[in-house]
Amino acid sequence: MGLYTAPARADVWGYVDARGVAHFSAERLDERYELFFRGNESFSAGAGGKAPAGLTEKYVGGAYAPPRLLAYFDVSPNYKAVKHLLRDAAVLHGIDYELLQALIATESGFDTHAVSPKGAVGLMQLIPPTAERYGVKADKNSPIAKKLTDPKTNIRAGTSYLRDLINLFPGQLELAIAAYNAGEGAVQRAGNKIPNYPETRNYVKTVMQLYSNLKPPGGVRTSSRVRMEMMGGASGRSNMLPSQAAQAVIPSAELPALPDLKMEQN
Repeated sequence: MGLYTAPARADVWGYVDARGVAHFSAERLDERYELFFRGNESFSAGAGGKAPAGLTEKYVGGAYAPPRLLAYFDVSPNYKAVKHLLRDAAVLHGIDYELLQALIATESGFDTHAVSPKGAVGLMQLIPPTAERYGVKADKNSPIAKKLTDPKTNIRAGTSYLRDLINLFPGQLELAIAAYNAGEGAVQRAGNKIPNYPETRNYVKTVMQLYSNLKPPGGVRTSSRVRMEMMGGASGRSNMLPSQAAQAVIPSAELPALPDLKMEQN
């Protein structure tokens, strides 16, 4: 599976709501968010690294990962219910398990019935037109949106889409993640850079920080050029909409024909 070099550390804010769903962000979006862990609380160097005093520590890949982050995954029933599906999808598509873990935590907090204000559904927050391109078909009893609440269906389609985005932006994982949030057309129109959308910049930082904390040291690799683009950021989750403007998109042999997707900025 592809490995990536850790980006500059970012703080991660979060809270767990009354339904046990976690919400993560690289910035404090409102008063519910507490500092989940600081960027410099990531993996301690070497085998001598220690978790903060009084917190349960867990040894991962030769270092201690932030206990509060690992505690969430240890106790989350929503995560436990689907982790076997993540492992299957990771193997099938050659994507790091921890990357899927980080992306879904950011997208939906592992809420299978999550629906965004812009119509993205389920664990990996897919809009129906994207899911349809990856084989999710409506029938007389179940529209696509309903089928996307099934974890197996959602993860299969979402991971296929992510794999194609990684192929579209080889060696630049942050661009693939930005495209998952804002649409590949938005990344291409930005000159193959992270679009200047506060939500997308926040999203990329959040996913990459969670990924780098879940993956053992030396396991995460990014390009320094893209890393410089990640300064700043503000709000939110992945919400994609079909573009209302007919703007050119660079064709890709690897990526199936998709509706041009972009962020709807408020």
